[in-house]
Amino acid sequence: MFRLMGDGSRLKIILVCLNEPVCVGDIALQLELSASLVSHHLRLLRAARLLRSEKRGKQVFYSVADEHIRCVLEDMIDHVAEPYDREET
Repeated sequence: MFRLMGDGSRLKIILVCLNEPVCVGDIALQLELSASLVSHHLRLLRAARLLRSEKRGKQVFYSVADEHIRCVLEDMIDHVAEPYDREET
């Protein structure tokens, strides 16, 4: 899971899908990536059960697979945002 999120593009894709379902085209536009590259990353993220897909008409929307993934990401973001005190190490 962390290995997949180690890729900057995949992490950004997950973060875009964190709060609401988003279609491939919108993810590609937001991140300024090609739709084919986004689709490739989405396939890997779905296979790892980090994201889930939902078909609506002709479009597929992606969102975070479950609350566990959301919690891991939110905790990771909170940890990175904490002030770093060099005296503690």
